[in-house]
Amino acid sequence: MDHFEISGGNRLRGKIAISGSKNAALPIMAATILCDGETVLKNVPDLHDVRQMQTLLRQLGVKSERAENGDLHLRAEDEMNCHAPYELVSKMRASICVLGPLLAKRKRAQVSMPGGCAIGDRPVNLHVQGLRDLGADFDLVNGDMLLRAKKLKGRELFLGGPFGSTVTGTANIMMAAVFAEGRTVIESAACEPEVVDLAAYLNACGARITGQGTPRITIDGVAGLTGTEHCVIPDRIEAGTFMIAAAITNGELELTNCRLDHLLAMVDRLRHIGVAVERGDHGITVSSARRLEPVDVTTQPFPGFPTDLQAQTMTLLCLADGNSIITEKIYPDRFLHVAELNRMGAHLRKEGPTVIVQGVKRLVGAPVMASDLRASAALVLAGLIAKGTTKVQRVYHIDRGYEQIEKKLCGVGAEIRRITEA
Repeated sequence: MDHFEISGGNRLRGKIAISGSKNAALPIMAATILCDGETVLKNVPDLHDVRQMQTLLRQLGVKSERAENGDLHLRAEDEMNCHAPYELVSKMRASICVLGPLLAKRKRAQVSMPGGCAIGDRPVNLHVQGLRDLGADFDLVNGDMLLRAKKLKGRELFLGGPFGSTVTGTANIMMAAVFAEGRTVIESAACEPEVVDLAAYLNACGARITGQGTPRITIDGVAGLTGTEHCVIPDRIEAGTFMIAAAITNGELELTNCRLDHLLAMVDRLRHIGVAVERGDHGITVSSARRLEPVDVTTQPFPGFPTDLQAQTMTLLCLADGNSIITEKIYPDRFLHVAELNRMGAHLRKEGPTVIVQGVKRLVGAPVMASDLRASAALVLAGLIAKGTTKVQRVYHIDRGYEQIEKKLCGVGAEIRRITEA
């Protein structure tokens, strides 16, 4: 099992190219189940989760190959198998994105219940209810969700949940509704850029979707889709993470292949902290003042502050001159990184869905344990400025969502060694 050894204290300077979005690529890959002919996806990151989705799609009859230039070629060749089993779904929650396409195209979908994860419970009841509203029959069979429908019929449905709109739920219903008879209207749809990118791909294949990026999405059913070429959007969470890397090291980074309009809530908080974010000809430049101001942060669905940048922002605020408050409204249990940051000298106190961050002068290197993808990134950021050496264990979490993060950071001045244990 690999771990990182990080020597802190270096200012980061240079240029980093942002990879394609994992959270956009995975549902688009699942959507190729709907299409006749080949799809070519550009700007797909080479990540564990992407490879895992390729494995699942191959089992479902979708041929998947990465070309020498990095493009991902996908083509549905066998429509017999409709079962996504536990041994594959349990390794990646995004596997649930095959539920809608399988039901729409093959009239049957059997997908293992994904279960819980380190950041808290993420129920799939809204996915199931939305598909039942479109006319599917549902059964729970040996831990699998089994949905069947000879014909789906469009209708108005509501997808709001206790913590806001569901992103993967919106994706699943949108993909299923593409072949539904008549018009489907999704109220309280997720507005995330990844949903917009999925809609852009489906429309390029022949779908009729409008309203994406707003809480009301309209889908008019069509008879079929044809594969196409599509370029996946940049990863806004990776971009936000490297923005914080520049700020926390008092460095200066130019980020290319970056969409600033996907990060406005993040940029707003960074500017209040004392971080300069400027748009340039080829990307954005991020630098920070030596004194960081405390701020309050509340995670919200897009266009609000992303929950996937909460842990990294907490690391930055550990060095602010005063007290900050971070409130998690998407996944209230997403605070396993608090104890690990405290091991490095942070002063963090959790009270329900809120953490009070009392700024300190410095962090100190220590052995820490990554609990999930974004917590891993937060601990790497802490290691960049901690005095001494930080050992981040279980970095397989970070490999799920960051493409060669240690190489990108070392390229701008960081000292990170990946150690492979026997």
